[in-house]
Amino acid sequence: MSPRFEASSWPTSLKAVSVITTIVLFVFFFFSRRAIPDDPVGLVLKPVFFLIPFAFLIPALLFIVRGYEVDRNELRIQRLLWSTSIPMRGLTRIWYDPEAMRKSLRVIGNGGFYAITGLFQSKTLGRYRAFVTDPGSAVVLTLLNRTVVVSPENPESFVDYVRNLFPSVQGQPVRSGV
Repeated sequence: MSPRFEASSWPTSLKAVSVITTIVLFVFFFFSRRAIPDDPVGLVLKPVFFLIPFAFLIPALLFIVRGYEVDRNELRIQRLLWSTSIPMRGLTRIWYDPEAMRKSLRVIGNGGFYAITGLFQSKTLGRYRAFVTDPGSAVVLTLLNRTVVVSPENPESFVDYVRNLFPSVQGQPVRSGV
């Protein structure tokens, strides 16, 4: 069994976005529900409005990033009820970079409702997949056909462990003009 690396602790920004979004969801739908008249159609709609916040909340909770396991075959991102696997074949670079996600654009995914996950784009990394709780603990893995960003609690230990598994893997690429 491969060692498990805990996901980084949530920074204040992720906590704030998660709490505020949860509150806004429930408050908005509570008051929207109250605005529905008590006619036959309204009596059908009111229970539906009660369920709508859960339609956002449950998927967000299910996609929480809890930790990471890595071996010579794959990186497993531990979610609440399952894990997402990324094949490690073709790993060429790995490095810890607290600035990796800076100035990134979310293509599709979750930008801070219990996690930062999905497909992102930046000038420095190009298109990449993120499985992050704290961008300040970002570790970048460059594979043959993709780039992945994760945020283990102890990024340096994670990088050292992966470099021990893959001795030929290089560190951070040299960027011109930086």
